[in-house]
Amino acid sequence: MPNPWLSLWMSAANSWAGAGRGFWSAEMQRQQTAMMNEMTEQMMRFWMGGWMMPSSNDWFKRRR
Repeated sequence: MPNPWLSLWMSAANSWAGAGRGFWSAEMQRQQTAMMNEMTEQMMRFWMGGWMMPSSNDWFKRRR
């Protein structure tokens, strides 16, 4: 004969585990998105940096 209290407790534990898994997955997704955005920004700065002019006006002085 199944124990109703154990069944109730296991059901609640499974519900909490599902909620925890959902929060963990959401945080992992946020971190992956942030990491991809940072990586894309660094890659664009690396590859496009040679095409941009330096921001200061004394770049002529440094070249000579």
